[in-house]
Amino acid sequence: MDMNRRKFFRVSGAGLVGSSLVALGFSPTAALAETRNFKLARTTETRSTCPYCSVSCGVVIYTMGDKAKNVKSSIIHVEGDPDHPVNRGSLCPKGAGVMDMIQSPNRVRFPQVREAGSNEWKRISWDDALTRVATHMKADRDANLVKTVEKDGKTITVNRWNTTGFLVSSASSNESGYLSVKIARSLGIVGLDTQARI
Repeated sequence: MDMNRRKFFRVSGAGLVGSSLVALGFSPTAALAETRNFKLARTTETRSTCPYCSVSCGVVIYTMGDKAKNVKSSIIHVEGDPDHPVNRGSLCPKGAGVMDMIQSPNRVRFPQVREAGSNEWKRISWDDALTRVATHMKADRDANLVKTVEKDGKTITVNRWNTTGFLVSSASSNESGYLSVKIARSLGIVGLDTQARI
């Protein structure tokens, strides 16, 4: 190695500066050995149910936000719930991709209605949507409820509502499913099914 006086002073000066920094505690190995923060360390954990099928797998949703009054939390991670008795932490491909469905720009988040004769959807409030559903159900029930039928010369009370169907969520608990069936049957709805068969 050919070294002149100028190169010697450069190498010696760099070595002196480097050893002085190490002596003062500026070690590059210590800086490189620093651990990364776990990305879920400051998140809020919420348990929920996968919305796709009737298996009702448990999911854990991690949201980031400081829970202040006007701050909206954002979902940063979704995984299977290891404490859930159905799936014990595992998820199918649809359940594993539930975060893409949640954050999709095409996801419908508010009730919309397309008026008769119109070709575009307009956004309405939840109160207006529920009022419209109740109004249409009442009008249809009043017009189509079969109260009695004649059989073998006798009049039998049946109270059937054949023109409306009811689809119960398969991801609901036994108690809410029981109440849904009771409400549908008390209205006279005959067409009753659950999403589990779809």
